[in-house]
Amino acid sequence: MNNQLVNHCNFFRYSVGRKILMSVTGVFLMVFLLLHLSVNLFLFSGEKAFNDAVLFMRRNIFIRVMEYILAIGFIIHILLGIKLHLVNRKTKGEIDYATNSYLTTSFSSRTMVYSGVLIFCFLVLHLINFMIPMKYSNYSHITSDYNIVVSLFKNPFYTLIYVFSFFILAVHLNHGFKSSFQSLGLSNKKRLIWIEKFGYLYLWFICSGFSIIAIWFFFN
Repeated sequence: MNNQLVNHCNFFRYSVGRKILMSVTGVFLMVFLLLHLSVNLFLFSGEKAFNDAVLFMRRNIFIRVMEYILAIGFIIHILLGIKLHLVNRKTKGEIDYATNSYLTTSFSSRTMVYSGVLIFCFLVLHLINFMIPMKYSNYSHITSDYNIVVSLFKNPFYTLIYVFSFFILAVHLNHGFKSSFQSLGLSNKKRLIWIEKFGYLYLWFICSGFSIIAIWFFFN
């Protein structure tokens, strides 16, 4: 039993183990984005429909538990991403990284850690502006969740940051989606083509969906 525990610990010390764990958390976060977008789409159905959808999510015990798992998964994903980036820089060396990497990797691949940091900064802003007022602040008792969201989308500065952040997310997903399946050993030469196509469809659906909602309520 102790040997198995040691083996598991050693597994996550190596690059392959960290990549697999990072991929698992990445897939989990991508599923969450689909769920989050599905709730946001209720904004088009009016105030009552959106408020009811938010209330259902808030009272659902499964969702409440998943929120904590999501937070842990996101933290693990960020820390592993930074760790892998630093290990790769150290292994390849500054000169090799600055020359050869530009010839063999895509822009989204080279900038994964930077796009990840920007996404994290947006998430903090998003939590401050949405989740905290909607869930914990007394402000939610004065106005509805729908009005909190719509009022923020009326702010041109916030809407610009919001849309730009989902552009950065698209860049991140452009490499992250395919990389997750490869690290989990679920892709081969034949499947990779379809995984890339599905990845493009996914990132355009997610990033365009969130952005269109913000732009729509900004102009309407």
